[in-house]
Amino acid sequence: MNLMRIRDDSARRINAWCLYDAGNSAFATTIMAAILPVYFREVAAAGLPANLPSALWGYTSSLSLLFGAFLAPILGSIADVSGSKKHFLSAFTLLGVFSTALLFFIGKGDWLPALALYAIGSLGFSLSMIFYDALLPHIAPPGQMDMVSSRGYAWGYIGGGTLLAANLAAAALLPGTLGARLSFVSVAVWWSVFTIPLLLFIPEPPSEGPRPKGSREVFAQGFRRLAGTFRQMRNYRELLIFLAAYWLYNDGVGTIMKMAAIYGAEKGIGMMHLVGALLVTQFVGAPFSILFGRLSLRFGGKTAITIGLAWYSVISLGAFFLEKAWHFWVLAIAVGMVQGGVQAISRSTYGMMVPRAKTGEFFAFYDVFSKFSGVAGPALFALLTQISGSTRLGIASLVLFFVGGIYLLQRVNVEKGIAKAGNHP
Repeated sequence: MNLMRIRDDSARRINAWCLYDAGNSAFATTIMAAILPVYFREVAAAGLPANLPSALWGYTSSLSLLFGAFLAPILGSIADVSGSKKHFLSAFTLLGVFSTALLFFIGKGDWLPALALYAIGSLGFSLSMIFYDALLPHIAPPGQMDMVSSRGYAWGYIGGGTLLAANLAAAALLPGTLGARLSFVSVAVWWSVFTIPLLLFIPEPPSEGPRPKGSREVFAQGFRRLAGTFRQMRNYRELLIFLAAYWLYNDGVGTIMKMAAIYGAEKGIGMMHLVGALLVTQFVGAPFSILFGRLSLRFGGKTAITIGLAWYSVISLGAFFLEKAWHFWVLAIAVGMVQGGVQAISRSTYGMMVPRAKTGEFFAFYDVFSKFSGVAGPALFALLTQISGSTRLGIASLVLFFVGGIYLLQRVNVEKGIAKAGNHP
């Protein structure tokens, strides 16, 4: 009876954790990748010079990520010492939800408030993910972290794709910009609803040592612990090499996610083709995320990631020659085959090498590397776009990030990293 209850509790927590991915992925699909980038270019930035919307979008993405990278380690350390991962997750989810809902009021020419709300929403989205990811090592059974992480991404693709499909229909059927603006509100509601199971069914992981009393002591102890972690990081050699590899290849992954729609729009591909192709990516991504989990179980996470990065290199080179709508559809399907798998296995591989008592701090560092990788890619894309007057060179340059990531990844000994953290494989 007790064993059955433990299994039921474990399954409930895993499902609640995966449902949050189904909720917040709506922000990634509708706001970051599909409808808002096109809406920004065609409506909010109407009247600006031809290449300027793409550049502004890239610079805003970079600045938002840079600010989040500065906050992440501090917040992660405070969350660990105070035992408040769920509180931080809730706060930043609300920040993302409210800023997304306010996008409803963005109209023609409102490019500056559109960028401001996008930056705030992206900040809430990315910071909430620190504490969401930090819960993974606490809810995944031993030896199942790859599969649980992959399931989260699969559910995220289904959730984000389902809402994107509804939003695509609304944009096509409702007059003017009403459908697109309602889609922004739908993301806020969807994200909120799918957060509730996580808050109800996943307990707060315990903090290490006595819990500090008062906000001043929490902050002081958080900063002291962060300083200690910085000093200790050099002892986790495999983890550091993995983070360097992740910094490189995730730059390419994130840039493709953020800039694909606006790149296609510049090539003259219509909104329905852009959003439709990105919608297909979501439903292709769900089964392939699970497939990557199984691939990792058989051949190891490092091999699974390497396969995905090699495929991404092919995609980047192919995007250079993009001209027609069907080209975009083919590339979108190709991205869906590896996007979730690479990210899911990266998250779980890193989680295996992280000390359990410091998941908030260490996933904050993971987030920092993710943020800084997200700074270089969009910025390089924007710079090459301005210099050359075309986005072709920007998208093709991403192959450098994937090849460099593969090179560093081969130098990671995951088994040694797991042993150093004192974890089970």
